[in-house]
Amino acid sequence: MRDNSAAWIDAPYADLTVRDAPMPAPGPGQLLVEVRALAVNPLDAIIQSNGAVMYGWLRYPVILGEDVAGVVVELGADVEGFAVGDRVVAYAIGLEKGRDAVAESGFQAYVAVDAALAAALPDAMPFEEAAVLPLAVTTAAAGLFEADQLGLDFSRLGDAAPRDEVVVVWGGATAVGGNAIQLARAAGYRVITTASASNHDRMRRLGADAVFDYHDPNAVDQIIGAVNGAVVAGILAVAVGSAEPCLRIARGTGATTVAMASPPVSFYDQPRRRGLSLQRIRLFLRLGTRMALLQVRSRVRGIRPTLIWGSAIATSPVGPAVWGDYLPGALASGSHQPYPKARIVGEGLAAIQPAIDTLRGGVSAQKLVVTLEGTSTGS
Repeated sequence: MRDNSAAWIDAPYADLTVRDAPMPAPGPGQLLVEVRALAVNPLDAIIQSNGAVMYGWLRYPVILGEDVAGVVVELGADVEGFAVGDRVVAYAIGLEKGRDAVAESGFQAYVAVDAALAAALPDAMPFEEAAVLPLAVTTAAAGLFEADQLGLDFSRLGDAAPRDEVVVVWGGATAVGGNAIQLARAAGYRVITTASASNHDRMRRLGADAVFDYHDPNAVDQIIGAVNGAVVAGILAVAVGSAEPCLRIARGTGATTVAMASPPVSFYDQPRRRGLSLQRIRLFLRLGTRMALLQVRSRVRGIRPTLIWGSAIATSPVGPAVWGDYLPGALASGSHQPYPKARIVGEGLAAIQPAIDTLRGGVSAQKLVVTLEGTSTGS
């Protein structure tokens, strides 16, 4: 008889509380995974800070968490390609609209995940390294390949001949950016990216052809020069505040689409408590103003800006192409590296809230990971 426990958020803005949780029952097409490692994401901190903003459909108490790695302990109906005992990494999708924000969210000992958003792990890859991947890979894939985003060709992902087209990734050292570099390269595109100088070598190892320091006031011109007249298939704006320089790159290169993974302001810049405050009012005024200006400046120049919603790949051909056809083999061969580096910050569910608090303070080129002690036979 298994017992489950979770780090619950009982109300908007509340700290996480560890207590018993119902044992998830895997539905058709799902796996029940015993979690051995999980990672915290900015999304978790934002939901905790924003209350009902953005994720207004959540009915508390709920469980946060998207990134998990562990051992399959039960299969739902109609699951193929997985067996009990398999070591997997998976994207827990419970926070999305219409999903189960208890059974399908990641901050718990056992979680039900869609088999279509899970990948087998090589025996030599530790769970904590793999746990950095799910939300970052999924968001990067959505931005690059979804038809209403950059719409890049993913038909030969991992086996594509080099193309003459360029993808620009502003914010390559971020979790999404580092995985976008690898995915775009695996699809055959040349990649130009930005990162602080200390991360340039790391970006090249991930597959970037050229890297420029986003602190440099000439970075936009340097990128346009590096494109050197090639076709820019699209631009991915990852970091907060990256939309404006990306629009300038689009104007200078003839690119027509900029996909944005981050809003133009940081949602961390608000108090984590209920009710209006001057700080919160100013934040949303800045957000509204900058989004409106962004739309006007883009449309006037024939550029289409989009906002990425990573879970879109769960119901499109991109999901199985990335999670099913590409990722297992790419992880096994080492052609796709777990990125960013895992920084283990604690063991047990009680370590998740301090990890989220640390994340709010700023983390560069790392993802904060919490390990859990398992009882199943997977190592």
